[in-house]
Amino acid sequence: MLAKDYFQGFRNEMVDVGDGIRINTVVGGQGKEAILLLHGHPETYIMWRFIAPQLAEKYTVVATDLRGYGDSSKPQGLPDHSNYSKRAMADDQVAVMTKLGFSRYHVAGHDRGARVCHRLIMDHPEKVASCTLLDILPTYDMYRDTNQEFATKYWHWFFYIQPDGLPEKLLSADPDFFIHFNLQRKIGPKARHRFPEDVLQEYTRCFADPKTLHGISEDYRASATIDMQYDLPDRERTIQTPLLVLWGANGVVGSLWDVLAGWQERAANVSGFAVPDCGHFVPEEQPEIVLSAMQDFLTRHKI
Repeated sequence: MLAKDYFQGFRNEMVDVGDGIRINTVVGGQGKEAILLLHGHPETYIMWRFIAPQLAEKYTVVATDLRGYGDSSKPQGLPDHSNYSKRAMADDQVAVMTKLGFSRYHVAGHDRGARVCHRLIMDHPEKVASCTLLDILPTYDMYRDTNQEFATKYWHWFFYIQPDGLPEKLLSADPDFFIHFNLQRKIGPKARHRFPEDVLQEYTRCFADPKTLHGISEDYRASATIDMQYDLPDRERTIQTPLLVLWGANGVVGSLWDVLAGWQERAANVSGFAVPDCGHFVPEEQPEIVLSAMQDFLTRHKI
């Protein structure tokens, strides 16, 4: 229902990417250039509701639910968490775009989706013309620099990685409370109206699925283990894909790190800025600013 309300003219597909994994996908627009939009935690592709329809006026827009989230497949995690590594999740997205007929495209991601984008441009740089990263630094850097303030404000990073089903069990008690608690703590006060109850209910519907709780936990477990192993050898590589980096001026990441400098250490072509009056959920809190920045960036990096 929400797709019809917020993504008018988009079609919905369940794309089979192999190994029993199906990725929930919406596609809109008829532009020759395509852009792939990836959401963050604890959300779904619905988070792009302000951005996707506007981009679809010029581009073919593809928005998906990540493996483990929304209505995409949620496999049981492997002992080493490799089937929830950002490499596996990035490969899902490459398979989606290939099946839709795109060999080269733009990508944009927020939060967990941005981490998948980061891995995608490391593993498949030939496929990506430009990459927009919203409110992150590299996972390796953030774990490396963890201090008490970060651990307190990003407590869920350390909660989700606990073993033996602990986070899954505790969160299943009241998923609606967690969705409201998590979003209200991170949303800037001027943007609360951007999150109407129907959207929160949709996020809760997906989050309440025990398989989603497991998939999300596995996503974070992978980030703290196998993703770090994958990221370490890439520390010596310079990202050549052009990056647009945006972060909330009032968010945790921007308050604890120099975000632009952090990405300039990793990439050759980086631009970006702190989005004013904005917390963590950048594309939803300040969509007009994000859309304008993305449109300018995409125009500069045509395929």
